[in-house]
Amino acid sequence: MEKIKVGIIGVGNISGMHIQAYQQNPNVELYAFCDINEEQLNKRAKEFGISRTFTNKEDMLALPELDAVSVCTWNSAHAECAIAALEAGKHVLCEKPMATNAEDARRMKEAAEKSGKLLMIGFVRRFGNDCAVLQDFLNTGFFGDLYYAKATYLRRNGCPGGWFGEKARSGGGPLIDLGVHVIDLVRYLMGNPKPVSVYGATYQKLFDRRDLKDKKEYVATSKTDHDIYDVEDLASAMIRFDNGATLAVEASFSLNLKEDKGDIELFGTKAGAKLSPELEIFTETNGYMTNVTLEKPTALSFEGLFEGEIDHFVDCIQNGTDCQAPAEDGIQLMRILDAIYESARTGHEVVL
Repeated sequence: MEKIKVGIIGVGNISGMHIQAYQQNPNVELYAFCDINEEQLNKRAKEFGISRTFTNKEDMLALPELDAVSVCTWNSAHAECAIAALEAGKHVLCEKPMATNAEDARRMKEAAEKSGKLLMIGFVRRFGNDCAVLQDFLNTGFFGDLYYAKATYLRRNGCPGGWFGEKARSGGGPLIDLGVHVIDLVRYLMGNPKPVSVYGATYQKLFDRRDLKDKKEYVATSKTDHDIYDVEDLASAMIRFDNGATLAVEASFSLNLKEDKGDIELFGTKAGAKLSPELEIFTETNGYMTNVTLEKPTALSFEGLFEGEIDHFVDCIQNGTDCQAPAEDGIQLMRILDAIYESARTGHEVVL
């Protein structure tokens, strides 16, 4: 089978995960890099031995032999870059969030349909080992009907800086950066129900804690000493779906809690589960309440995570496999995020 030639648009931090995963796929030739930051572009090109580099996406997309691209830019450039690539006849894997609003997400899907090319969204948690284990239980009906879920992605001091705190480029703060992961994972595990209403609240109280002496664990390649910070530092929401299920979600960059926290809790009619980070299952056995843990490791592992996502993208292109993270799912996620921000702005529920 002929290798597909892949380009990367935006070679900041997250691109490294894509690049390494492409390099491990025997059906891919990593072909070209593009970034508006020439210093970062040259650094990445040297690191991975890429000779074709571009500071203008149109120049890279003009390569007739290029088959596909990963869009790894800041959020506000996702739609522009993805649409340009699709119109140039390239398949696209776009990092999450799909865009900064649902309208742009719809335009991306329309461009994909018009071009006949694949547009896949980077919902990488769908390819996690923890997700696979939960799906094994869900597929047998072990949990019964899932009707309620809670998801948290909380950082005590975790704004990466750079574009992540600048609304014009990010579209928002921890909700659109971190919350998107857990909202999508829960919705995926529930069978992708559609959102019907949202009540949300956002807060900007602690900002990005840039004056703290404690070193940040998360640092963007675009971080500077004069970063703009005009996004929320905490968001919370209640999302209701068309199947009657609800999801409570919390996400923060800055919050006065003891330690960072990332939990997924699912509640069904036959059993419940919690990922924190290992999987625990809560059910009934022989008339007694029972707590179950598995012998195998069940905490999310980054080993093979992005490789699974990239391998699936390549498989979809080469073999026509049904996409596991299609554009329509990205649109529904953007509808949720739009509604949370609108509800927070107005102080009222938003009916979708």
